Amino acid sequence: MKKSQSGYDYGKCHVCGEHMKEQRVKQEFWIRGKLLIIDDVPAGVCPRCGERVVKADIGRSLAALIEDPKRLQRARRISVPVIPFTKAVA
Repeated sequence: MKKSQSGYDYGKCHVCGEHMKEQRVKQEFWIRGKLLIIDDVPAGVCPRCGERVVKADIGRSLAALIEDPKRLQRARRISVPVIPFTKAVA
Protein backbone atom coordinates (compact mmCIF):
# COMPACT_ATOMS: atom_id res chain seq x y z
CA MET A 1 0.00 0.00 0.00
CA LYS A 2 1.14 3.53 -0.77
CA LYS A 3 1.95 5.92 2.06
CA SER A 4 1.13 9.63 2.11
CA GLN A 5 3.64 12.40 2.81
CA SER A 6 2.80 12.16 6.53
CA GLY A 7 3.33 8.40 6.47
CA TYR A 8 -0.33 7.67 7.15
CA ASP A 9 -2.11 5.21 4.86
CA TYR A 10 -5.70 6.33 4.34
CA GLY A 11 -6.48 3.06 2.58
CA LYS A 12 -9.04 2.61 -0.16
CA CYS A 13 -12.03 4.85 -0.78
CA HIS A 14 -15.17 3.32 0.69
CA VAL A 15 -17.19 4.75 -2.23
CA CYS A 16 -15.25 3.61 -5.31
CA GLY A 17 -12.26 1.58 -4.08
CA GLU A 18 -9.48 3.86 -5.41
CA HIS A 19 -6.50 4.39 -3.08
CA MET A 20 -6.81 7.64 -1.08
CA LYS A 21 -4.04 10.25 -1.28
CA GLU A 22 -3.26 12.86 1.36
CA GLN A 23 -3.98 16.48 0.42
CA ARG A 24 -4.57 19.74 2.25
CA VAL A 25 -8.22 20.75 1.83
CA LYS A 26 -10.74 23.37 2.87
CA GLN A 27 -13.31 21.74 5.16
CA GLU A 28 -16.75 23.36 5.23
CA PHE A 29 -19.21 23.15 8.12
CA TRP A 30 -22.73 24.56 8.39
CA ILE A 31 -23.34 25.46 12.04
CA ARG A 32 -26.67 27.01 13.06
CA GLY A 33 -27.22 28.21 9.49
CA LYS A 34 -23.77 29.80 9.12
CA LEU A 35 -20.93 28.60 6.94
CA LEU A 36 -17.54 27.99 8.61
CA ILE A 37 -14.47 27.03 6.56
CA ILE A 38 -11.31 25.57 8.06
CA ASP A 39 -8.37 25.84 5.67
CA ASP A 40 -5.34 23.58 5.20
CA VAL A 41 -6.84 20.43 6.76
CA PRO A 42 -4.86 17.21 6.10
CA ALA A 43 -7.25 14.66 4.61
CA GLY A 44 -7.31 11.51 2.53
CA VAL A 45 -8.84 12.42 -0.83
CA CYS A 46 -9.95 9.95 -3.49
CA PRO A 47 -8.45 10.92 -6.87
CA ARG A 48 -11.33 9.20 -8.70
CA CYS A 49 -14.53 10.34 -6.95
CA GLY A 50 -13.35 13.12 -4.61
CA GLU A 51 -14.51 11.46 -1.35
CA ARG A 52 -12.63 12.85 1.67
CA VAL A 53 -11.79 11.40 5.07
CA VAL A 54 -9.81 12.70 8.05
CA LYS A 55 -8.01 10.78 10.77
CA ALA A 56 -9.67 10.67 14.20
CA ASP A 57 -7.12 13.04 15.78
CA ILE A 58 -7.71 15.57 12.99
CA GLY A 59 -11.47 15.28 13.57
CA ARG A 60 -10.97 16.04 17.27
CA SER A 61 -8.81 19.05 16.37
CA LEU A 62 -11.49 20.33 14.00
CA ALA A 63 -14.12 20.02 16.75
CA ALA A 64 -11.88 21.97 19.16
CA LEU A 65 -11.36 24.74 16.59
CA ILE A 66 -15.09 25.05 15.99
CA GLU A 67 -15.82 25.27 19.73
CA ASP A 68 -13.24 28.02 20.39
CA PRO A 69 -15.19 31.34 20.45
CA LYS A 70 -12.04 33.50 20.64
CA ARG A 71 -10.59 31.87 17.52
CA LEU A 72 -13.93 32.33 15.71
CA GLN A 73 -14.00 36.04 16.58
CA ARG A 74 -10.45 36.57 15.24
CA ALA A 75 -11.00 34.53 12.06
CA ARG A 76 -10.75 36.12 8.64
CA ARG A 77 -14.17 36.76 7.05
CA ILE A 78 -15.23 36.27 3.44
CA SER A 79 -18.35 37.19 1.51
CA VAL A 80 -20.14 34.41 -0.35
CA PRO A 81 -22.79 35.02 -3.03
CA VAL A 82 -26.03 33.06 -2.64
CA ILE A 83 -28.00 32.50 -5.81
CA PRO A 84 -31.46 30.90 -5.68
CA PHE A 85 -32.02 27.98 -8.03
CA THR A 86 -34.47 28.56 -10.86
CA LYS A 87 -35.30 26.19 -13.66
CA ALA A 88 -33.43 27.28 -16.79
CA VAL A 89 -35.58 28.56 -19.62
CA ALA A 90 -34.84 26.82 -22.94
